[in-house]
Amino acid sequence: MAESTVAETRRDLQLDWAAIEREPEFQELVHARRSFVIPGTIFFLSWYMGFVILTAVAPDFMGERIYQGLTVGYVLALTQFLMVLVLGIMYLRKSERVFDPLAQRVVDKYGDGGAPPGSAAAREDRASRTGEPTARRETVR
Repeated sequence: MAESTVAETRRDLQLDWAAIEREPEFQELVHARRSFVIPGTIFFLSWYMGFVILTAVAPDFMGERIYQGLTVGYVLALTQFLMVLVLGIMYLRKSERVFDPLAQRVVDKYGDGGAPPGSAAAREDRASRTGEPTARRETVR
């Protein structure tokens, strides 16, 4: 019995990760993400470690009451959660505006199973997704 499926066709295609990595679109995506993630991580770790160090070296200051039972230490600890929320929202906005369009350009270029644009494998994969007739490989079971 002869049977050919999209999954089998896609399994036959191999992604050329090295070629994708060399593409200017992909390099731009990596650079854009790093330019956000590295400073954000440094800021987060600095803020967190500053809190931990302050707790160790200035326990009297951290124990000062601001309002009833609320201390400076509690307020600074709560800012950790606020900081994570703000950084997360900033990342989501940056991702929506910058990272996702860059990633989509890479997917558009190599979305045909990783085959270089215009190759027979790319045309075959595109045809399998759109339902266009092509000469497909058949698998005998």
